Amino acid sequence: MKNLRVLLASVAGSIIEWYDFYLYGTATGLVFTTLFFPSSDPSVSILIAFATFGAGYAARPLGSIIFGHMGDRIGRKASLMLTLIGMGGSSFLIGLLPTYAQVGVAAPIMLVVLRLLQGIALGGEWGGAVLLATETATKGVRGFFGSIPQLGVPIGLVLGTFSFTLISSLTTEAQFMSWGWRLPFLFSAVLIILAVWIRSGIEETPEFKRNKEQGELAKVPIFEAFKYNKKDIFRLIGLKVGDGLFNVFLMSFILVYATTHLGYSRDVALFALTISCATMIISIPLVGYLSDFIGRKTIYISGIVAMLLLAIPYFTMIPQSTTWFYAMQVILLGVIWGSIFSTQGTLFSELFPANVRYTGLSLGYQVAAAICGFGPMLWTELGAKYGASPYLFGGLMIAGLLISLTLAIFAPDTRKITQYADQPEAAEISQPSIDKVSV
Repeated sequence: MKNLRVLLASVAGSIIEWYDFYLYGTATGLVFTTLFFPSSDPSVSILIAFATFGAGYAARPLGSIIFGHMGDRIGRKASLMLTLIGMGGSSFLIGLLPTYAQVGVAAPIMLVVLRLLQGIALGGEWGGAVLLATETATKGVRGFFGSIPQLGVPIGLVLGTFSFTLISSLTTEAQFMSWGWRLPFLFSAVLIILAVWIRSGIEETPEFKRNKEQGELAKVPIFEAFKYNKKDIFRLIGLKVGDGLFNVFLMSFILVYATTHLGYSRDVALFALTISCATMIISIPLVGYLSDFIGRKTIYISGIVAMLLLAIPYFTMIPQSTTWFYAMQVILLGVIWGSIFSTQGTLFSELFPANVRYTGLSLGYQVAAAICGFGPMLWTELGAKYGASPYLFGGLMIAGLLISLTLAIFAPDTRKITQYADQPEAAEISQPSIDKVSV
């Protein structure tokens, strides 16, 4: 029952965080380009709107340093409570913002500020949620436990896109653009209250408590992480960049790409995104369970190779029909990327010792996310100049995936070589410190 509460706390917060974060991504393509960044040239509006979308990604490394420091010094739980309030509060305020037509340039400025706050909060949320689960798990089920917080991504996005789809179907176009789009953002307040209540009832993770009791907390985690684990931070960045670029396209930019370049309706694009994320809800825990038996590295490499092989076919087939569009979204995002993502929390966290694990895990992951977050700006420019070129868009994805594949091949098999204590709950057992050891 205790472990179930921890898993629920890790995924509940993640759902809220990703609901809020991807809500902004959905609204960027559907609403913000018109209401906050109006221009006589639609492509300019899209470009500027996605620049603010990317700003949220750019702010995530700062959040990883701030909340990583707190998480490694004060505790995982305290850090996670603050990230939740910061993320949800920013989203709630977005729902109250006046538009450009009402207050002029002040509207996009306020939107960008709130987007930056979202990014900072999310920069500390993901790593903490992963550690809440994996540092509670014993060695034989760590992969499964680590996959549970990852469910926050598809569930949060499904909730976000479903809320937009539902409201869009119940309102006219004028009503949706006037006030309907605000409702999903305002609903964040309800979700925050629920998640804070769940997280307030959990204990600190066993590994953090062991480190604190033995006086092994890092004085300045970011400095120690770069001193002893710099190689693993950069390894993590490279491992994440390839699938991260594809993910940003499949989960965010696809709404613009499908409606602007392929001629699909907004409802078709949202439905394709929703069913692929619903598929992930099944694939993520299943693959996480399997990773404890066949290894995180094996699954990761297999997923990257599959994405490499399907990169160009994806862009070739999705314009053919809605059937192909739905099928390729489910295969690429729901099954293949879902499998890769399922292993990432555990695989990446196993590279770092407990005293800098929050900082190292969060920083490496969020730097990669920041790089990938500006993909939509590039794709907007390319789409405006060259249209929906399968070989151009597919080739860019392949370039990123090759970087990740190369690093994955030479990465350690963390199922066998890990910086976790085998039995983190046995805090009273004296163990040699591994805090200064690099995998």
